[in-house]
Amino acid sequence: MRLIIIRHGDPDYSIDSLTERGWREAELLSDRIAKLKVKNFYVSPLGRAKDTASLTLKKMNRTAEECEWLREFPCMICRPDVGGARTIAWDWLPEDWTADPRYFDRNEWCRTEIMREGGVEERYRYVTDSFDALLAVHGYVRDGELYRAEQPNRDTLVFFCHFGLECVLLSHLMGISPMLLWHNACAAPTSVTTIYTEERREGKASFRVNSFGDISHLYAAGVEPAFAARFCETFADVDRHD
Repeated sequence: MRLIIIRHGDPDYSIDSLTERGWREAELLSDRIAKLKVKNFYVSPLGRAKDTASLTLKKMNRTAEECEWLREFPCMICRPDVGGARTIAWDWLPEDWTADPRYFDRNEWCRTEIMREGGVEERYRYVTDSFDALLAVHGYVRDGELYRAEQPNRDTLVFFCHFGLECVLLSHLMGISPMLLWHNACAAPTSVTTIYTEERREGKASFRVNSFGDISHLYAAGVEPAFAARFCETFADVDRHD
């Protein structure tokens, strides 16, 4: 089975939709995805994800199932450097989260005082349990660290969602702390991440990332990716620091 996880186009967060650039990105994305044979589409309930999906769905005359658990990871925490103000759980300064070895641990990262206060573990379990329930419908049932291939197949599922949420799904499939992905990877707007099952022994499946954050559809059209989800390359840059 193939899973395709797509981040929404360049966002206008003030209206939960896309910028003009984001709509252009979504159009180029739709040309790419429309060539695929897709069994099912799933989409976040947030406007920027639904708008991104809309062009692909219209082009293919398809619909998507809206999943509440695909919305951007919503937990808010009191990050150490912001003096009590609440911020998203998945954007820390490197010097803060890397100072605590628990954040590198696949089990302990969500059990620190800061994460517990923000209800992060409960939300993470809700998202990953919902994801596993959907995979079970499509023939792959979670069994410890692997999946039982009860109905092995070559179907393609497409998910339109968000960077933070994508990292949660990938961390679950890969068995790692999402803090590593949240802070060491970047999926640009309309980027495409492709994951395949591997069933090297009958009935036992795992998932392998074949490509992460691919934006070849933008480069093919001569379009530079949006800066969203990145931070300044050097401190002297005028680009985003926080």
